[in-house]
Amino acid sequence: MGPLPRIVAVVVTYNRLGLLEKLVDRLGEIEGLAEVLVIDNASSDGTGEWLAARQHTGEVPLLSRTLTTNRGGAGGFHDGLAWAIDQEADLVWLMDDDGLPDPDCLDALLLETDHLDFWGPLVVDEADPGRLVFPIRLPGGTRVVHAVDDVRRAARRGRIDGIVIPFNGVLVTKELVDRIGLPREEFFIWGDDHEYRLRAEEAGARVATVVTATVRHPSVGNLGTPMMFGRTTYNDSPSDLKHYCMARNNLVNLRDYRGPLHAIAFVVKTAWFYTFTRPSLSRLRLSVGAMRAGLAGDFEGHRRFLS
Repeated sequence: MGPLPRIVAVVVTYNRLGLLEKLVDRLGEIEGLAEVLVIDNASSDGTGEWLAARQHTGEVPLLSRTLTTNRGGAGGFHDGLAWAIDQEADLVWLMDDDGLPDPDCLDALLLETDHLDFWGPLVVDEADPGRLVFPIRLPGGTRVVHAVDDVRRAARRGRIDGIVIPFNGVLVTKELVDRIGLPREEFFIWGDDHEYRLRAEEAGARVATVVTATVRHPSVGNLGTPMMFGRTTYNDSPSDLKHYCMARNNLVNLRDYRGPLHAIAFVVKTAWFYTFTRPSLSRLRLSVGAMRAGLAGDFEGHRRFLS
């Protein structure tokens, strides 16, 4: 074993001060952290003032930046990861404000330091810790698991290789950041985490989920509305902002990493969903506008939905 890595935690937050307080307190209880950096996305709930009054959590230095405008999770993690590298981090621990790592989460992740470049914990439902918040599709097949026991049974040497749920307590090495760069800040929300994982994989990064490490997270409900007679699902969000970013960013990711056939299939799926499954002319128009913007490299259109 060489010298211990310098580990910096990066938290991105927006208008969830109660959750942030719990998370920051927990990070102060976890040994091995050199610093905690918080990026506040121009919150209006007193987050900036609360952060300005705190210099430590436990024994760990706490540094924060409040952005002048909300730049979304993508902009927050772009800035936070760059800041951590500037702070001479060897490993960066990335997380949203609504997850809560178990006290032993980081220790379990660090056991894999010599074998992986981009890896993270299981993300479990805080109200039902036997259930995954984000179901995992096991590599090499179509099986999707929702239960913690099932994913642990499927693991080899305590890992599921080739799978990670980004930005929910994931570790990334400085070497990988140097190789692939920072998350795409222009995505704002939705798909920036997925794109970063795809970019890491394309660069040959060793990616995995460590099934002995756990982050607790509020339930996000069932991801996906059944369509095409139950053969598939579609991410239909009630938020125009989320839908616009999803349609734009997902199409760009499919085009860039999977090719034109997958991109066309997503366009067809979107058209089917808002024509037959949940008919909505306004959603069809919104989808077309978002997809056109993405293909044209225009990533400003979501701003009209920001209050």
